[in-house]
Amino acid sequence: MASTFTGRKRIRKYFGKVKEVAQMPNLIEVQKYSYDQFLLVKEPEGGRPMQGLHSVFSSVFPITDFSGNAMMEYSRYEFDKPKFDVEECQQRDMTFAAPLKVTLRLIVFEEDEETGARSVKDIKEQEVYMGDIPLMTKNGTFVVNGTERVIVSQMHRSPGVFFDHDKGKTHASGKLLFAARVIPYRGSWLDLEFDPKDILNVRIDRRRKLPATAMLHALGMSDEEILDTFYDKVYYTKVKDGWSRPFIAESYRGGKPSVDLIDSDTGEVVFTAGNKITARKAKKAAEAGLKNLFFTDEDLYGHYFAEEVVDTETGEIFVESGDELNEEVMAILADRGFKKLPILDIDHINVGPYIRNTLKVDKSVNREGALSDIYRVMRPGEPPTLEASSALFESLFFSDERYDLSAVGRVKMNMRLDLDCEDTVGVLRKEDVIEVVRTLVNLRDGKGKIDDIDNLGNRRVRSVGELLENQYRVGLLRMERAIKERMSSVEIDTVMPHDLINAKPIQATVREFFGSSQLSQFMDQTNPLSEVTHKRRISALGPGGLTRERAGFEVRDVHPTHYGRICPIETPEGPNIGLINSLATFARVNKYGFIESPYVKVENGQLTKEVIYLSAMEEAKFKIGQANVPLTDDRKFVDELLICRHGGEVVKVAANEVDFVDVSPKQLVSVAASLIPFLENDDANRALMGSNMQRQAVPLLKAEAPLVGTGMEAIVARDSGASVTARRPGIVDQVDATRIVVRATGDIDPSKSGVDIYNLLKFQRSNQNTCINQRPLVKVGDLVDTNDIIADGPSTDLGELALGKNVLVAFMPWNGYNFEDSILISERIVRDDVFTSIHIEEFEVSARDTKLGAEEITRDIPNVGEEQLKNLDESGIVYIGAEVKPGDFLVGKITPKGESPMTPEEKLLRAIFGEKAADVRDTSMKLPPGVAGTVVEVRVFNRHGVDKDERGLAIEREEIERLAKDRDDEMLILDRAIFGQLRAALLDKKAASGPSGIATGDMLTADVLDNTPRSRWWDIALADEAEMGRVEAIIRQYDESKRLLEDRFMDKVDKIQRGDELPPGVMKMVKVFVAVKRKLQPGDKMAGRHGNKGVISVIMPIEDMPYNEKGEPVDIVLNPLGVPSRMNVGQVLETHLGLAAVGLGDKIDEMLKEQRKIAEIRKFLDSIYN
Repeated sequence: MASTFTGRKRIRKYFGKVKEVAQMPNLIEVQKYSYDQFLLVKEPEGGRPMQGLHSVFSSVFPITDFSGNAMMEYSRYEFDKPKFDVEECQQRDMTFAAPLKVTLRLIVFEEDEETGARSVKDIKEQEVYMGDIPLMTKNGTFVVNGTERVIVSQMHRSPGVFFDHDKGKTHASGKLLFAARVIPYRGSWLDLEFDPKDILNVRIDRRRKLPATAMLHALGMSDEEILDTFYDKVYYTKVKDGWSRPFIAESYRGGKPSVDLIDSDTGEVVFTAGNKITARKAKKAAEAGLKNLFFTDEDLYGHYFAEEVVDTETGEIFVESGDELNEEVMAILADRGFKKLPILDIDHINVGPYIRNTLKVDKSVNREGALSDIYRVMRPGEPPTLEASSALFESLFFSDERYDLSAVGRVKMNMRLDLDCEDTVGVLRKEDVIEVVRTLVNLRDGKGKIDDIDNLGNRRVRSVGELLENQYRVGLLRMERAIKERMSSVEIDTVMPHDLINAKPIQATVREFFGSSQLSQFMDQTNPLSEVTHKRRISALGPGGLTRERAGFEVRDVHPTHYGRICPIETPEGPNIGLINSLATFARVNKYGFIESPYVKVENGQLTKEVIYLSAMEEAKFKIGQANVPLTDDRKFVDELLICRHGGEVVKVAANEVDFVDVSPKQLVSVAASLIPFLENDDANRALMGSNMQRQAVPLLKAEAPLVGTGMEAIVARDSGASVTARRPGIVDQVDATRIVVRATGDIDPSKSGVDIYNLLKFQRSNQNTCINQRPLVKVGDLVDTNDIIADGPSTDLGELALGKNVLVAFMPWNGYNFEDSILISERIVRDDVFTSIHIEEFEVSARDTKLGAEEITRDIPNVGEEQLKNLDESGIVYIGAEVKPGDFLVGKITPKGESPMTPEEKLLRAIFGEKAADVRDTSMKLPPGVAGTVVEVRVFNRHGVDKDERGLAIEREEIERLAKDRDDEMLILDRAIFGQLRAALLDKKAASGPSGIATGDMLTADVLDNTPRSRWWDIALADEAEMGRVEAIIRQYDESKRLLEDRFMDKVDKIQRGDELPPGVMKMVKVFVAVKRKLQPGDKMAGRHGNKGVISVIMPIEDMPYNEKGEPVDIVLNPLGVPSRMNVGQVLETHLGLAAVGLGDKIDEMLKEQRKIAEIRKFLDSIYN
């Protein structure tokens, strides 16, 4: 079998030095994967995992009524087929969605009056309709009310615990006030912060602050427990003239004593006051036999008691835990003869007295007091009772319904606080709060580092699936309240689950999310690149995100962890700079929502074949080399020292210490930036403009792939869905401008048909009014393979993205016409339609039923001459193909203008005698000024039960013919395939019986079969039962395929013939699409890929243009002063390379004209490409 030509349409010379190791992931994978994981349409074996819709239902159900006599349980869900396909939804302004059916169980209990035991009385299970859920099209978009929309991913702060300080801004002294914040995925925020007096406070949901120990009290800790948890205890024992304490080397390491430290056994000074005790000195002293240190009474003043000191005989308490030791207390204790003092190990240098000071400020002494304090802060003005305050505190942080850290939050918390807790525990625990306080106090003591909020390890991405999941949960919770109320108010024994459920709130929530959420955006459909970029966009704005005004410089800035994850170049200019970003080319989002980048693993200075994805947190541990490191043939490093990235810094590292190497130099930037050739020679600001302006390029009349590309063009064209790719291998059977029919070869699944029909889009209007038009690239008889490109779309040329044109440019001033970035262009460009584009305008007119009577769409309009109506057919609708100019009629319409509403009698007389002309006015739709073009499509929509006019019927007939043609073609190919299989099954077999001419026992040779009509082959029975079984299977498959085809055809025809759902009061609607050809004119903006943009100042005659040494006039004259100050030298290099490419092409042209030998041309080509 010949290899397919379709796969490699254009040969390119590759100048890159780095071989690509990893496959670039599909560019819209982010969207598709996220939504698939949310819906999980097909239920996997063994049930659905706890994610997406399933987890939402499981978290809200079961719902119990207030008395506990009934319970609604969730069992499973499934989707029905969508009513209309994507194309039909776009035409009818509908939402492409599938109905969701959920199986629910209603369990009714009865209570035994004597024992009080509950038993199940009744269980009813039922499938309940829960509204429609929009489905994603194969290109990662949603069709909502007929327009394509994209849900942009959102970047937000990851749940977990964060430690930070105010950078000395709060207090005049510039003192650093440390703070910790526990952010859950949903629920109340918990803030812990130091004030300027070093008291630790806690805030819940940014309310009034309380001492942090109130929180610990509320968790059931006593004062002593709190002190025990955060401080070590030291016992001072009475010796002659003072006190002695044991010397522990670790606790003195790194401290500066405020008094001389004396060995209590020998009386020698071991460490002098004010000198730092290094670890070595402390260890040396311990080895030299230092056991105890001596302190005088005065040295102990200012220390704090670790526990209460009680007289064992009388039970009298002398000091409470946490009290300060001073002269009075010392005198009392000495008086009573206490020989041992429990003291907190606070040295005011390594360990500060913050918790003890906070305890002293805290007015609450026990759990009850603390709970009521918290209640007063959260619900001011309500008197706290113990039950109410206890319930409130529980629900704030310890209830699954109100509080959820999510798996991500728990994992982050475990990592930050060195805890070991299952990631299924979504609520806070006592240990968590204690560890947060401990870490915060350690920070205040100078141990540990604060977190970097802008690190991508602390920010995560919420994609479509997760955003919708959160919305859906909100809708379900609204519904839960309604269900509970309804359960209490109805006779529960007689109702079914669907009587209790009203899906309206859920549908409203979903509709609101897709229709008006900040993150649900009208898709930018100017060209294929703008579609791909829009789907890969990551926004920090939106609900639960930042606002433009509040976002500071740090959030917007490029961070070292952006490398290979978020593009440092592509971001809007203006107020959103840095808040809206683009995903880097190779980046992907992992299951926790963190962005990962791929790296090649290195072992002992040699690159392996293994590619590993790392998130920003994992990456920090490793040393990562660049993609362009010089390598030997066996993939070892050439140099001994390499430049690497490690922990956010760039360092030089020995070759054998390198852990990973970048996959490709492209992985740093986004798709749009990776389309810029010589990107490394452009200034970043200009590259930013270049990336953004490529997205604004209008698809041209004839696309032309760039001479100088980067190799990304084909990938963008393929993944954007602009070009059509083959679904499976086959042979092209038919081709015309509107469709391609491919006969599948290879293993054909019996359940699928053996034919693929690709209907091409012709002159469709995009969201931005540009023209979407697909052109076939294959001929009848061509072989195609899976994923081969068989048709070009807008702005693609032979399966490569083609946003612009290759034209001859001159960098030179020209009579001031290119002053300040103006552009001078040649008349040839306008004459040859080089930069001409097609735009499609949509006009809509509807006939309503008014109070005065119905409006009518007709050709017969009062006081309008025949000349003006020349483009309208007998139904009053413009013909397709008509050339229209401003003021021309598109649809004729008349509206009754009554002085007063008609009585029924008048209406009857009117209907009989039909004197109409007098009281109608002309409300026809005319073409507005500034638009002139060709009518390319007309659609007529009728309300149910309203008779269709001639034009409507003609359109309907045309549609049905098209469908019938598709069906017949499929049928033909199916026949061909099935009879081929049948012939193979019958050939050279023994017949048991058959139609006339075939006797029992005959051998079915090729001649016998050829002489029997094909339709009679079905009647042949074979002697061998196994062979006969195979024939029967073929017959069954044929019948099934035929039935499916016919059903599908009838279903579509039914949809076409049925009326349309129109807004209330509208009887009929006509949409007219006009294609407008726009030529280049002065005032239009033009741009290159390097951010070199300008406005056309004048169009010059060809003979006035400057020309080159061959006498060819140039097409465009640019100002050379635009290059040096802008520092985008890439444009000059691109010009050189493009000129070289054209020169080589000219050379080959000449060789062909001179009819040189094939071998010579081959050799020349070989020298270019290899």
